[in-house]
Amino acid sequence: MKTVSQIAEEIVAREGGFVNDPDDPGGATNFGVTIYTMRRLGLDLDRDGVVGVSDVAALSRAQAVDIFINHYFYKPQIHLLPMVLQASVFDMQVNAGNNAVKILQRLLREMGYELVVDGEIGPETVAAAARAARKAPDHIADAYGIARRNYYFALADRRRASRKYARTRSGGKGGWIKRAEEFIAPRFHMSDAAFSERTASWE
Repeated sequence: MKTVSQIAEEIVAREGGFVNDPDDPGGATNFGVTIYTMRRLGLDLDRDGVVGVSDVAALSRAQAVDIFINHYFYKPQIHLLPMVLQASVFDMQVNAGNNAVKILQRLLREMGYELVVDGEIGPETVAAAARAARKAPDHIADAYGIARRNYYFALADRRRASRKYARTRSGGKGGWIKRAEEFIAPRFHMSDAAFSERTASWE
């Protein structure tokens, strides 16, 4: 079983280095850490009194890993979830904030568990996730990964500028979809034909 540090290192590798894409609502980002996160944490790395783009660019890989472990794994209490879910929810927390937990909560509600969809991991969410994992660990892991993939599709459906993250210029699976499918068993990966059909309405 991978350690949280190993999972965080993989997230950093998946996120890549510094980017400042105007189409990304997260703004300037380095190793997956956004300028908004750095401002919230007060990370003025160049000590000029302002947390700006230059501070994002100066962020080190080790600092990013530390931020993810402390603020995206332990602080939202992902460590309380079943092990089979931790890596995927952690990865999604970095990528989409508390929507990661909301996706899980909606999935658990669909499975018949009573809980509030609030993006917070509390006793009810922990208990429901534990019961679901005991009953069918592979099912809950795949179901969560598929729910992540559907979340990305829905974002791209609504926001044209986000489609480049879900589909490549050549029409293949984009980073968002590949990212979700890293946590889904191969038999549940979308075929190229199914992906093309799903995205056919996108301009």
